[in-house]
Amino acid sequence: MLTTISNQADYKAVMAEIETYLQRVTQHGSFDLLTQAEADELQRLSLMAEAFEDSIPLMPIRVPETLPGMIQVKMAERQMKQKDMATFLDISAARFSEFMNGKRRITIDLAKKLYERLDISPEFILKKA
Repeated sequence: MLTTISNQADYKAVMAEIETYLQRVTQHGSFDLLTQAEADELQRLSLMAEAFEDSIPLMPIRVPETLPGMIQVKMAERQMKQKDMATFLDISAARFSEFMNGKRRITIDLAKKLYERLDISPEFILKKA
């Protein structure tokens, strides 16, 4: 009996076993059809799979290298368009566009809004402005 997953092959075997339990449950429409021993085994396997998945390092998250890049990330997180972000920051769409395209420098007022409303660190703002 496998007690920990140490490689991808073990993981695939455990996931296949989990899948057989889930197929039975799906076909019969209820987890109540599993015996207590089967339910316990499903939980044990699921916890092993979760522990293995949590042990896999994720790809490093790239931090944007420019202030407009960071604002684009924040816009994507909020599913906003440029004009929506301009409104959110209380600046004109034209001025926001100029800033995003490098035609205008950031003002202190905009820097404060980026920090307060978008939670962009002051250090990042100062370094990239």
